[in-house]
Amino acid sequence: MKPFKLERYFAEFEFTAKYLLSSSDCEPLNLSELMDMADKETLSLWNGLNLSYTESQGLPLLREEIAGLYQGISKNQVLLVTPEEGIYITMRSLLQPGDKIICTFPGYQSLYQIAEEIGCQLTFWKPDSHNKFHLSDLKNSLMDDTRMLIINFPHNPTGALLDHESFSELLAMLRSRNTLLFSDEMYRWLEFDDSNRLPSACETYENSITLSGLSKSFSLPGLRLGWLISNNRSKPFDCLEILQSYKDYTTICPPAPSEILALIALRNRHHIFSQNIHTIRTNISLMDEFATKFPHFIEWETPAAGPVTFPRINTKKTTEEFCRCLVDKTGVMLLPGSVYDENSSRVRFGLGRRNFAAGLEKLAQFIH
Repeated sequence: MKPFKLERYFAEFEFTAKYLLSSSDCEPLNLSELMDMADKETLSLWNGLNLSYTESQGLPLLREEIAGLYQGISKNQVLLVTPEEGIYITMRSLLQPGDKIICTFPGYQSLYQIAEEIGCQLTFWKPDSHNKFHLSDLKNSLMDDTRMLIINFPHNPTGALLDHESFSELLAMLRSRNTLLFSDEMYRWLEFDDSNRLPSACETYENSITLSGLSKSFSLPGLRLGWLISNNRSKPFDCLEILQSYKDYTTICPPAPSEILALIALRNRHHIFSQNIHTIRTNISLMDEFATKFPHFIEWETPAAGPVTFPRINTKKTTEEFCRCLVDKTGVMLLPGSVYDENSSRVRFGLGRRNFAAGLEKLAQFIH
């Protein structure tokens, strides 16, 4: 497979750069913070934890808690996975060479790269210059025999979000064609206004697979825990059974410590989400001030939702040359658009970290 450009770039700088100005996760919790949130039941589960194999579908108590995040979903529809694994096993088990696939773009590379490696016919659904996705563009690509639409809202890296009317129309388009929908919802619950939060695909479309997890909204990427939810449980095409059978060849079962820590986080999700939204809002204000001060350098628009944004910058160098020079000289890591196979002058900023102000000040000194 082709190298995962974003992950290779992060591997080069993530653990040496002092200021991560492009992280897509929110400020990670440490163990003591999380354990302070534990109730009597979860504290007992943690203290008595047996580090043995776990149930392959996932701890029933945790799956029940996850199902409670959604309308009309039971714990039996939830499969615990590593988030990246969720993408991989879905594409590998449900797609065939020659299948017609549409994917939001730019985006996290594995959402489309695995389909391409399988031999699928790939079409991209791209936003306009103001980071808005239009259904008219999707309609031009969607065929009666399109096998799968892959979407990611709130969107990485632009921060775009469909409105409710557009999302309902999108589902109607898919339903009339019986097209599979894979919905990457890793940034759900980071909408700045709860009324803008879209229903999950698993709540609203019977032919969908929802991906979510703890890495972004829950501030726990180190647990490496996420979930797939399928609404298609009809024989002979029991989607969840197919996915679980493939998982026997990857991680087999979830890590026991992560399951208990995840349960603590889910029971305290409103507190975690509130902290993260506060941090993002604060950093959006800082970005507004920065863009006002340096209009010659950056073309900035507030994202619709989530912790990432993808503005254009004006520099004589390529974005990758600029970002490499920046991290080398100042310890500030920005993500060049080239890692998204995006050859424009865009870079990704991450708005979810608490030292954002310090990194932005270093960037200001660098370009001044």
